[in-house]
Amino acid sequence: MQIIVSGLIFGCIYGLAALGLVLIYKTTDLVNFAQGEMAMVTTFVSFTFLSQFEMGYTTSFLLALLFAAVFGAIVHQGIMKRLQSAPPLNQLVVTLGLFMVFNGLAGLIWGHKPAGYPQAIKGDSIKMGSVFFTPNEIFVMGITLTLMLIFFVIFRYTKVGLAMRASAQDIKASQLMGIKVTNVFTATWAVGAILGGVAGMMTAPITFLDTHMMFDVLIMAFAAAVLGGFLSLPGAVVGGLIIGVFENLIAFYLSPELKLVYTFLLIIIVLYIRPQGIFGGTQSVKKV
Repeated sequence: MQIIVSGLIFGCIYGLAALGLVLIYKTTDLVNFAQGEMAMVTTFVSFTFLSQFEMGYTTSFLLALLFAAVFGAIVHQGIMKRLQSAPPLNQLVVTLGLFMVFNGLAGLIWGHKPAGYPQAIKGDSIKMGSVFFTPNEIFVMGITLTLMLIFFVIFRYTKVGLAMRASAQDIKASQLMGIKVTNVFTATWAVGAILGGVAGMMTAPITFLDTHMMFDVLIMAFAAAVLGGFLSLPGAVVGGLIIGVFENLIAFYLSPELKLVYTFLLIIIVLYIRPQGIFGGTQSVKKV
């Protein structure tokens, strides 16, 4: 049970990162491979507030999320907006280029030496039956489920969510109906960056703060999104939880080196049985 619980913690982090990927994909029909590096930059910004400006954790956390929102909006307005009508492959290559640019800039600004990052909530472990939880682990699980529910409700039941779904299905028709598609896309990138930033600040206390700390998380987040169904917000979180638990069990009972192999083998088996993912449904084709 302790191994499963530990896996759920990692799964929540994967789910948070996957939420950002799925949200951007649902709205813009684009997989943002720079998501992990944007999260890493946001985490470094929060660490700067903590260490150099000596701000409290909550203040640094909120200011970093504000930075993430502005960062995501600038990336879309300054770069991705100009490629809105480009073929999806071109846009995908640009996000890979941004991945490398952000990683290189972070190394130049903050260096490549790993640093410790504080937990959101400190305290002694809490025993529930035979399982131990730390307050920080409870916080990670709580914030993951809360954010999933918030964005699911927004996307499914609000006018903003309707505008996002309409923009994803048909850009021209949405514009004719009075929807400001560019503003919707910009807001989506901002929210996606915020979700990534939260995932980054939850990852740093576990793996240390480093320019490469989000690389494995991004791969697992992408895998979680695919496993859950790339158009499902709850599916992204469930996929993250499944992968987190599964890789922890593989690492403990077989070998840590084989967890990535068996994780993707699991995904292949699931997709062979259900190609659209666990929560995936019929996908619509966006008209350009």
